[in-house]
Amino acid sequence: MFDKVFLKHPREVGESYGEHFATATGFGARMVVGGLACIVHGVIPALFVRTASDTVKSLYGRMKARQPAFAEKPPAFTEPAWQMEYEI
Repeated sequence: MFDKVFLKHPREVGESYGEHFATATGFGARMVVGGLACIVHGVIPALFVRTASDTVKSLYGRMKARQPAFAEKPPAFTEPAWQMEYEI
């Protein structure tokens, strides 16, 4: 049971428990900060105009870059010029 709950998934993605903890916690913290910025932006539109969109793009690029199929050549969405059609 311990192996299934704590070790199976990290092993499936090629990480130790510690590596997976650090990566997942880092992603989660950035999502929380981006989400809070988005809430503040909703109340005061002049603040954090691009923070949520930039956070989403950054995390998406990092997540895709971790996948083996994208490891050889970075995908276009990691380029600075890449823009979503709509920003929050």
